[in-house]
Amino acid sequence: MHLGDARPAMTIDDAAPTYYLSLGDSLAAGVQPIGREESQFRTDEGYADQLASIARLVLPSLLTVNLGYPGESTTTMIDGGLTTYPHGSQIEQAVAFLREHRGSVEFVTLDIGLNDMPAYTLESIPVGLASISRNLPGILCRLQEAAGPQVPIVGMTTYDPFLTMWLLGPEGQAIARSSVWDAVVPINAHLREIYRAAGLRLADVQGIFRTTDFDTVVELPNVGPVPVNVALACQWTWGAAPPPLGPDFHANALGYRAIAEAFAAVLLP
Repeated sequence: MHLGDARPAMTIDDAAPTYYLSLGDSLAAGVQPIGREESQFRTDEGYADQLASIARLVLPSLLTVNLGYPGESTTTMIDGGLTTYPHGSQIEQAVAFLREHRGSVEFVTLDIGLNDMPAYTLESIPVGLASISRNLPGILCRLQEAAGPQVPIVGMTTYDPFLTMWLLGPEGQAIARSSVWDAVVPINAHLREIYRAAGLRLADVQGIFRTTDFDTVVELPNVGPVPVNVALACQWTWGAAPPPLGPDFHANALGYRAIAEAFAAVLLP
């Protein structure tokens, strides 16, 4: 600094902002049944909100841009149709943002694919997986090209909200087991293959929810002993909540925090 230069020393608050781009469906949007209907039940407790708070401990100037929209599938992410984006669809909006802010984006998160299932049935899974196979590789390729090789793009496996049906007795327990082994595990394996082929990583949400652990038994308050995966599904989602808020498949604030921590384990080790 020259004598007579009256410019103040630069502080953290003066640092140029960098960005976290959140993409996907209702989970990216932080949907919960306690959200306001006029905003599609969005809340400020979603995983993107909580991940941003974690990231700001080391990136204090980080700003969040959340393009996620409830109900988005890989098809609507490409074609649009659920809402109006200035560039036509969520992927086009994301690509435009990444190009415009090239060099200023710290990371991108994406959860997409579950809404490709036409129904919550085992019979719908092959149709949904075929849709994901058609669309997701191209989505990832376009994001990589727009962001550049230095920007982490991280997807996520999913949890199993149907585990809460365990509480309904033997029939519900059979459904819970089938939902894990015949639905969630194959879906997540399919996602892993696609992300691995693209050279990208996944946040292990299946693991942090202990989705496949039927062997460890814990005490669930007001219920009694249940498998740990069932307990976490009950405590971290709205799946076991009574009406009018439940049953609802979305995570609650605790569940979104767990998802955020799964992302943070990949992005901020």
